[in-house]
Amino acid sequence: RFFVNFPSAKQYFSQFKHMEDPLEMERSLQLRKHARRVMGAINTVVENLNDSEKVSSVLALVGKAHALKHKVEPIYFKKLTGVMLEVIAEEYANDFTPEVHSAWTKMKTLIYTHVTAAYKEVGWAQ
Repeated sequence: RFFVNFPSAKQYFSQFKHMEDPLEMERSLQLRKHARRVMGAINTVVENLNDSEKVSSVLALVGKAHALKHKVEPIYFKKLTGVMLEVIAEEYANDFTPEVHSAWTKMKTLIYTHVTAAYKEVGWAQ
């Protein structure tokens, strides 16, 4: 859904930037592999919410890699986490209480704040 809603994000992925069909993107092994890495990083953050140093470290690594190596505009992290929140709310509609929504909104903000801080730390300029 992220690439359907924000097709400009595909420019950062040479393996599937020319794919137009959402089903083709869904079946892409490279995209699935990247999605697993993203969700693994988020899982690490969730598992370590009581360890602010670990959370900062994980998200700083993500931010620095995306700033320096991949040259991804940081706004895409806000867009991605927004899409994730939409999908979670849809997939778990019966369990997505206002409290759960609030918790995921805080997580979205946490991710974006730490990642963009890492961009600033490395002096990222577009």
